[in-house]
Amino acid sequence: MSFTIVITGVTRGLGRALAEQFSSMGHTVIGCGRNKDIIKNLSKSLPANTDFMALDISDHDIVQSWSREILGKFDVPDYLINNAAVINKNANLWEVSYSEFSKLIDINIKGTYNTIRSFLPEMIKCKKGTIVNFSSGWGRTTSPQVAPYCSSKWAIEGLSKSLSQELPDSMISVALSPGVIDTDMLRSCNVNARSYEKPESWAMRAAPYILNITQKDNGASLTIT
Repeated sequence: MSFTIVITGVTRGLGRALAEQFSSMGHTVIGCGRNKDIIKNLSKSLPANTDFMALDISDHDIVQSWSREILGKFDVPDYLINNAAVINKNANLWEVSYSEFSKLIDINIKGTYNTIRSFLPEMIKCKKGTIVNFSSGWGRTTSPQVAPYCSSKWAIEGLSKSLSQELPDSMISVALSPGVIDTDMLRSCNVNARSYEKPESWAMRAAPYILNITQKDNGASLTIT
């Protein structure tokens, strides 16, 4: 069975690996990211069952416009995967600038809200679809010098659980921690990041895991192990 899958943050790391993996499995993959050059290269390198656009998910109006275009071209998404996120530079909370904190919240929390608000109404009309909001181990625990990131992922946990209580019975919302993977984000705060699994091999496990999320998982905090 082929699904229509929307993924945010496809220009690198887990989002890109998932986009490539889902595409190789024959699914229709629709994605976005901020880097125009990478988006252009992705569009050229992946097959016809994909559609990528350069945009900033923190911009509500742009996300709404993107969703209208996508919903006019493709089936209503079976999966909406909110992966896009940024992390603050390692610092004590009082040393993080207002602009850096605000940008993180705008992308990690408001960006997730923007995509849900843009795609979910049509999914509800069809009474189908799974919302997968990427959380983190730092959405369930904390560490020093990443307080802004932790706060955003704790918010994603709460948002996902509350949303699960609002959806029709046929739909699903989960918070998903991908595990510890060697990404640019992890490298920015962990010198041992290179010792962990690479996104490409992770995606080979993560893609089928996501497709096997069922109604019994609705509202759960899941972890790919």
